[in-house]
Amino acid sequence: MIPVATLREERLRSHRLSAPAPTVADAASHMLATQAQEFWGGRWAIASRTAGTPTVRDVDAAFDRGEIVRSWTQRGTIHLLPARDLAWVLSITGERQSRQAAAVRRAENIDDAEMARAERLARGALAGGNRLTRKELFDVFEAGGVSTAKQRGYHLLVSLCLRAIVCQGPVVPRESGPTREQYLVLTEEWVTDAVTPADPHAELFCRFIDSHGPAGVRDFAWWTGLPLGVSRAAAEAASDRLVLVDDEPEPQYLAAGARPEVDPAAPPVLALPPFEEYYLSYADRSVPCAPEFLTAIGPSMNGIVRPILVARGEAIGVWTHSVAVGRHADHPIPELFSTDAATDEEVAAALARYRDFITA
Repeated sequence: MIPVATLREERLRSHRLSAPAPTVADAASHMLATQAQEFWGGRWAIASRTAGTPTVRDVDAAFDRGEIVRSWTQRGTIHLLPARDLAWVLSITGERQSRQAAAVRRAENIDDAEMARAERLARGALAGGNRLTRKELFDVFEAGGVSTAKQRGYHLLVSLCLRAIVCQGPVVPRESGPTREQYLVLTEEWVTDAVTPADPHAELFCRFIDSHGPAGVRDFAWWTGLPLGVSRAAAEAASDRLVLVDDEPEPQYLAAGARPEVDPAAPPVLALPPFEEYYLSYADRSVPCAPEFLTAIGPSMNGIVRPILVARGEAIGVWTHSVAVGRHADHPIPELFSTDAATDEEVAAALARYRDFITA
C-alpha cells in the first residue's frame, strides 16, 4: 500500500501543483476538466497549475482566444476545459446528465418541442459569430415565445450546453474587478480545432489518471459521474497506457511515460480554490485531509466545498475572500485547523499569491 506521504507527493505532481505547466492552455489541457462553477475559482485552479505568476487577465485571455471554455461536462456541474476537447467529452457524459435532469425539466414543463424551439432561437441569435450574455439569450427566448420564468431559462441553457450546441466562451468585460460572466457562443463556430480520440472512453480514463493519479476506477467513476461498469471498461481499454502502482485495497494507476518534472521552487503551502480537484476528485478524501476536518471543507449540505490551504499535500485549513466589486483587493482570511502545520509566513505567502492573481 502506498504511504500517504508518497501518495500526496505523487498527486501534487500529477495535478501540476508541484510541477507547473508552461502556460494556462497547457495546464487546462493536462487537467482536461477542472471544476469551475465558481468562475473565479476555476480560473485560480488553472493559474495555480501554471508556471510563473499568471493573473486572472491571463486566464481570461485564454478564454477570449478560444483556447478554453466552460460547460456542464460531468455530474451536472460546470467545468473548465480545452475547447477542442469539449465535444468528445460530452459525447460520453452529456446524455447521462440529460437523463438525470429529465424530472426537473418535466417539473418546469419543458418538453422536447420546447427544447427544440429554444435551440432554433439560440442558433438564430448566435449564428455568424454573435455572442450573447445569459440575460440577452433569455431575452431572445422570451421574445420567441419560450418562457424563462423560475428555473426554465437555466434548464434550457443546460440542455443546449449538454448537447454541445452552445458553450461559455469569451469573458464579459467588467469594470472595477474581475468579470463574473462569459458570453454564450455557438460551439460549432467558436471551437475551430475540435478533436475526436480513437477511443473516447479510454482517452478520458487515461487523461484522468495523468492529471489525478495515483487513482483508480472508483475515483474516475465519481469524477465523471459514470457507472462503475462503464468506468471499469474504460480502464481496461486504457490499460496499455497505464502503470499499476498499487493494488491494495484497489488498483491505483499512474499514466505511462515521463512524469512532469517537480519544480524545486514550488511553494510548500498553497491556497487552492473552492471545489479544488486535488481534494474533491476522489472517492476517499482522507488522503489529502485528516478525517476530522473533512466536514469543515465539504461538500456541505448545500453542496459547497470551501477553498483550502494545503501544506506539503495536506489540507491544513480553509480561507475566505470576496470577489465583490470593491472587495476583491481585500486580504484573504485563513482559518487553520492546526497552528503547527505551516508557518505564518508560508500561509501569508500562499494567500498573497492568490491576491496578486485576482487584483492584477
